[in-house]
Amino acid sequence: MPRMTRSGTVSALWRFPVKGMMGEQLNRALITPGGLAGDRDWALIDGDNRIGTGKIPKKWGPLFGSRARYLEEPHGGAPIAAEMTLPDGERLMTSDAEADARLSALLGFEARLITEAPAALTLESPALGKVPDAGADDTIDFPVINRFFDLGSLHLLTTATLAKLRELSPGTTFDARRFRPNVIVETDGASGFVENDWPGRIIAIGDEVRIKVMMPTIRCVVTTRAQDDLPEDPAVLTTAAEHNSANVGVYAAVEQGGTVRRGDAVEIVG
Repeated sequence: MPRMTRSGTVSALWRFPVKGMMGEQLNRALITPGGLAGDRDWALIDGDNRIGTGKIPKKWGPLFGSRARYLEEPHGGAPIAAEMTLPDGERLMTSDAEADARLSALLGFEARLITEAPAALTLESPALGKVPDAGADDTIDFPVINRFFDLGSLHLLTTATLAKLRELSPGTTFDARRFRPNVIVETDGASGFVENDWPGRIIAIGDEVRIKVMMPTIRCVVTTRAQDDLPEDPAVLTTAAEHNSANVGVYAAVEQGGTVRRGDAVEIVG
């Protein structure tokens, strides 16, 4: 039987039903081969098959100011409808006949909700790892190769990393919400950027779930954006770039699915 080394416990679970919108915090969630059930099952695209994202606030800003949640729990099969709350408080379902028209009016251009990725789907973004200069409009189109995810379908972040960033820049609010993780791990006494040692390792979460850590998550300017009660702050990204190559958290692939709960043990296998 493989040796298990305890790393911590699950302190929070997050799901983002519509890519680019704020999400919902959970007490338990189903992890499937494609990631957390219901996560990024919906996305908005423009007429050029560019996916909606908080990375381009001039274009998709109202999307980042919206929130999505499920009224019933997804079970990892076909996508189910999610409820969206727009910046003005209006609520509508992703399945509503008028959803595309309402979201297009909000954004100021024609957009549509999708659950299946079209060919040649791209994500427009400023360069990763740096805050754009004031007024800079230079962006890069990245191919979207894993459905609606930027890259990995499961994203983990530890409290040790957040604590290290706060130590390095005490005046900056390093709130986990800025990084949009699926799983936040409360570490057991570890300090520093502990996830840097995880790529290639198998992680057990609770009794059922096994994941393989793929790579560090290189951050982009979206981490600096104002959201909810968090102010805009370029130091979020510049601190991570200066001290950890702009990496905060890790991407992982699911090797064995199951249910995870807040409080579940997180252990390194082997």
